[in-house]
Amino acid sequence: MTQVVPKWRAVVLDFVERAGWSAGQVFVATLLAGGVGSVIDLPWKYSLTLAVSAFLSSVVLTAVQYLSKQTNLAFWPDLLTRLAKTFLASLSGSMVAGVFDITTFDWESAFNVAFLATGASLAKGLLAREPAAPNGQVPPGASPSTLPTGTYREAVDHAPPPPTIEATGPPDGLVADGQAGVVLGEPGGARPAAGDPA
Repeated sequence: MTQVVPKWRAVVLDFVERAGWSAGQVFVATLLAGGVGSVIDLPWKYSLTLAVSAFLSSVVLTAVQYLSKQTNLAFWPDLLTRLAKTFLASLSGSMVAGVFDITTFDWESAFNVAFLATGASLAKGLLAREPAAPNGQVPPGASPSTLPTGTYREAVDHAPPPPTIEATGPPDGLVADGQAGVVLGEPGGARPAAGDPA
């Protein structure tokens, strides 16, 4: 039996999944871009600052995406959107991590980190999708999210919830409980159409 997650919880999990992956990818990319050296020499503090900045940037960009109702995308547009958001989150994180001055900013390092993080995002998105269909195509319900499919769909779908039984039942007062309704062929009721077996 599939467990249904409430809409608000699915959306919060989607925000955390997107921002968490962005932060992790930027953190690792910053450590990798720092060069090869001893563990002590790695830029831990800078990497953590960039990761927190990327997390916050991703939350803001995801909020913009939700507010514009651009979340229910097919696999490839969703993956491309995530790649662009990771690149922007990483670049903005690099700018926020220090005092930004366009003349002294280390653009080369910022782009290196952004490209490494985006490459990691691409790998995660491709690994997270469901297996390809027999014809090699992406299945219709696939997503680059690591959330369970039901939770992800609950978060990004904008369709109204299906009607309840009470909403689809007959309006009150049409046929009172305990009273006979109209029965075909009953005296005073509707007659069967000609040719219908009665």
